[in-house]
Amino acid sequence: MNKNAFNTIVRLSLPVILGLALVSTAWAAKRPNIIIAMADDMGWSDIGCYGGEIKTPNLDKLAANGVRFTQFYNTGRCCPTRATLLTGTYAHQAGIGHMMGSRNLPGYKGDLNKNVRTIAEVLKGAGYATYMAGKWHVTPHIKPEGPKYNWPRQRGFDRFYGTIHGAGSFFDPNSLTRENTQVSPLTDEGYQPKSGPYYYTDAINDHAVRYIREHKDKEQPFFIYAAHTAPHWPMHALPEDIAKYKGKYDKGWDTMREARYQRQLKMGLIDAKWKMSPRDGKAPTWKDAKNKEWEIALMEVYAAMVDRMDQGIGNIVKALKETGQLENTLILFLADNGGCAENMGRQRDIRYKDTNPDKIIPMAKDTLQTEMIPKRTRDGRVIRQGTSVMPGDDTYHGYGLAWANASNTPFREYKHWVHEGGISSPLIAHWPKGINQKRNGKLEVQPGHLIDLMATCVDLAETEYPKKVGEFEIVPLQGVSLTRAFNGKKLRRKKPIYWEHEGNRAMRDGKWKLVAKGSTGPWELYDIEADRTELKNLAEKHPKRLKRMVD
Repeated sequence: MNKNAFNTIVRLSLPVILGLALVSTAWAAKRPNIIIAMADDMGWSDIGCYGGEIKTPNLDKLAANGVRFTQFYNTGRCCPTRATLLTGTYAHQAGIGHMMGSRNLPGYKGDLNKNVRTIAEVLKGAGYATYMAGKWHVTPHIKPEGPKYNWPRQRGFDRFYGTIHGAGSFFDPNSLTRENTQVSPLTDEGYQPKSGPYYYTDAINDHAVRYIREHKDKEQPFFIYAAHTAPHWPMHALPEDIAKYKGKYDKGWDTMREARYQRQLKMGLIDAKWKMSPRDGKAPTWKDAKNKEWEIALMEVYAAMVDRMDQGIGNIVKALKETGQLENTLILFLADNGGCAENMGRQRDIRYKDTNPDKIIPMAKDTLQTEMIPKRTRDGRVIRQGTSVMPGDDTYHGYGLAWANASNTPFREYKHWVHEGGISSPLIAHWPKGINQKRNGKLEVQPGHLIDLMATCVDLAETEYPKKVGEFEIVPLQGVSLTRAFNGKKLRRKKPIYWEHEGNRAMRDGKWKLVAKGSTGPWELYDIEADRTELKNLAEKHPKRLKRMVD
């Protein structure tokens, strides 16, 4: 080929090549970054923009400049929620219908299936960078040596810092892992707090901030999953945060519930015809409550845990602003289940988690923490439980049923159950470039569910959800994209939404909800538009509808 002919080919081809490059760059640039941040065991009414008195200015600001969903649902429990969120399938389809123990049934293997894809796997295939910080909890293999085939780095995440297990001390988390290697928080060369003690909530948010600041390719969108353990037990918080809430809960849970209910009415979050559910019969009136000082202290710590999480989310938003990425980043904030009524550490007698409780027996700094409830603090103090033990960094308590009842205002039931108190979650969606400013601060009443998050990510990434990967036929997406709802358009949902956990079961079809407690409990039927607090069981009034939904 002579020189003139070569130059002619180059001259003719160059615009095409440049055009393709520009199209490719524009395609990459217009797709948003996506951040999913999730709280753990947090009730529907806990944060400020859902009626709570806890100081959450950063989440409140995201809500004021975004959209709040008033009927968004989780699965009612830690592991199933994570499996559903990650895969866009129902937890049973992902193999995690219960927790991490196998029941020798396909839906209850307790380990994430190979015939489902994670959001990270799908988005990575679409050109996204994928990062995770926080709680994994979708595999039983939590030991340092693994096996690791279902750890985050093996399920699509480019970077991971967090815990493989589902709970632990906030000052010394068990199964703490950097990438594929478990670490001690005291000797981890990859992260040490700038000041003060190690605190897991801070570490999660600090890593999300790090991922944003270290993401150098601005033309490549990123996905971050920040899976918090706050405010799941144990009640662990930093002194400066606890101090903000001293005296805040002295009037007790009855006053707190009523105040939240009134704020929710004023905000328009709930309909005036929805009467607040009665206080749970297992919770005493505040007047009759015993050990008030201890109960108040637990709620103060709980509030401080939520507060600290909000502070860290503020740092994430700040990092997005400072790197010029806030405008085209979709931030979704939600919770994995309702408030938790579990009785963790609330027995009357003091319980020591190790022998020789009067002795100080420090742990070696580089020892890995492998216990959900540590025997001792790192500096050697024995871990204590019981109603005579005030909460601190050397204790391990839950905040209990009565406060959880208030967290779930105005609904019935808790984590584990599939009445509204167990499965209702806040959902804040903030995306300046993608949500019309006229929608800022608005409430979206269409029901949504965790199954919709994968569909939303696939939609925004402009990619295809795989039908087959290797030898595995992939379970189809179960949800619908929420992007239409961000701007007030009708969702394209054609099927009911389903729940089952520990025999508790429910179905939501339009305004109707079918629900039962336990595998043998009778079916209840509610018109959610008229009675979202589930106080008027219509099963006898509408037997044909009941039968049709059951069948």
